[in-house]
Amino acid sequence: MRPILMKGHERPLTFLRYNRDGDLLFSCAKDHIPTVWYADNGDRLGTYRGHNGAVWSCDVSHDSARLITGSADQTAKLWDVSTGRELFSFRFDAPARSVEFAIGDALAVITTDNFMDNVPTVQVKHIAEDLDDQTDESALVITGIKGRINRAVWGPLNRTIITAGEDATIRIWDSETGKLLKESDKESGHQKTISSLSKSSDWSHFITGSLDKSAKLWDARTLTLIKTYVTERPVNAVDISPTHDTVVLGGGQDAMNVTMTDRRAGKFEAKFYHKILQEEIGGVKGHFGPINALAFNPDGRSFSSGGEDGYVRLHHFDSDYFNIKM
Repeated sequence: MRPILMKGHERPLTFLRYNRDGDLLFSCAKDHIPTVWYADNGDRLGTYRGHNGAVWSCDVSHDSARLITGSADQTAKLWDVSTGRELFSFRFDAPARSVEFAIGDALAVITTDNFMDNVPTVQVKHIAEDLDDQTDESALVITGIKGRINRAVWGPLNRTIITAGEDATIRIWDSETGKLLKESDKESGHQKTISSLSKSSDWSHFITGSLDKSAKLWDARTLTLIKTYVTERPVNAVDISPTHDTVVLGGGQDAMNVTMTDRRAGKFEAKFYHKILQEEIGGVKGHFGPINALAFNPDGRSFSSGGEDGYVRLHHFDSDYFNIKM
């Protein structure tokens, strides 16, 4: 499996997202410029210029017409995917971290960090079809979480919002009232910061990765712990294959603690685990620093990884991968 190296970012990668059709890949990095690539050959298609801070996450609408990005410059921006034009900017009092469109693309959930005297928040914004009607007002604001919220995603049918972050607790909230519905168990849950969260393609379950060197699979409705995948490095990124019973984990030490430039010594590989049997089935090496972002293509035939080294690596699976027998 020979990777395609995509060099367009000057700073470490933070997030990767495929569109629904799987033909475009969007990447975010600390260099302020979200980028879109062709997902089959890795050619750079264009950039979205307008942020002046690190871009922490992005999401693309169902029809691939609009992109939303969350940035450390205290804004979340809406973009026209095809032209790269900035359509609207939501302004906050703190860095915007996680962004995601709801089913139907009429709502977006955005998280803001605990910054200066501001508490971390989860905010729901209405996304207008006609830009002239777009406002900055929040339909819902959830507070009361201690520590940074690294991910907030929509639950099944947009009825809930699932949050996870620095306090190592996963919470499920009612998306209309903002009421707390469920909280992950302290004993069976993660013991350190949850760095990443990714949903299955049918939204029925999701996986979380944590600095406690594990990833966990959860039921999206009941918050029941289903599986735990144990690794020997902090986990920065996770994703679930849409077509096979595999999950991928990526990580490495904190960027501050990396003194090894040798990629063998650094253990900077994406590790694949059998989703049900929880066994490691393989790994893909190559990054010269920790892996910060991972995403499976919606067709399940390729995946991409983004690293602290500023590269996106695109991997098309060999036939061996599809014939793994456990």
